[in-house]
Parts: sequence; C-alpha cells; structure tokens
Amino acid sequence: MERVLFDTNIILDVALKRMPHFELASELFEMIDRNKVTGHVTASTITDIYYISKKQKGHKSAIAFISSLIEILDVIGVDKETIINALRMDLKDFEDSIQVSAAQYYKLDCIITRNKADFEQSYLKVFTPKEYLFHIRG
Repeated sequence: MERVLFDTNIILDVALKRMPHFELASELFEMIDRNKVTGHVTASTITDIYYISKKQKGHKSAIAFISSLIEILDVIGVDKETIINALRMDLKDFEDSIQVSAAQYYKLDCIITRNKADFEQSYLKVFTPKEYLFHIRG
C-alpha cells in the first residue's frame, strides 16, 4: 500500500468543496477508504487548513472538518530536523520544503498536489490528483 502526502490544496479542495477540484480530491479519499493508499498530512498543514477553513466557514466548521480528517489521515510531525532539512532545499516555497522534508523523513512514496511546479526540485515522486488516480488504478 502506497503512503502518500497530501498537499494543503488537496485537503482544502475537500474541506471547502472547491469545484471542479472537489471531485478528484474526493476520489483520492475513496482510495483511502478502500485501503488502496495511506494518506498523510504534516502537522503544519493542519494549522493552515484550520486558518483558511475558519475564514471561509467559521471556527466550528473548521474544527469539525479537522476532527474528521485526522480520523482518516495520519498526521506526521514537523520538528527541528525537518525544518533544518527544509531550509537546505532549493524549493521556491518554504512551506513546500517543509512538506517534502517531512515526507522524506517518514519515507512516504509520493506527494499529491495540484501545483506540481512547486515541487520540481523534490526527490520524491509528485502527482496531480488525476495522475495519481491513473497511477494507482494501473
């Protein structure tokens, strides 16, 4: 079973039902339900999800979503070593560097994002939701 890291944008597509991205993101979560993949997010992604969701849907809705999210996905840590490794990376966005560093530390198989260009310098495989669904279904 592949172990994947979901970028913040994928989780927000589900949380905020952002069309047209919601449908593919929902299919990814169905793969988790069917035990085809194990989904992960970084601890720092959780705070980003809360902040953005709260602005659009309010505190209670954001907390309810995160509560259900952590029942489905594993939350991986971001510690000093993760941050030091992220600082050494040559990615444009520090937040993305944190995610790559954490995914590498936890030996995840890939990252799923809608913004592959943000992860061009990553040593991990990076897929869009559509590409990953094609990949996993063979």
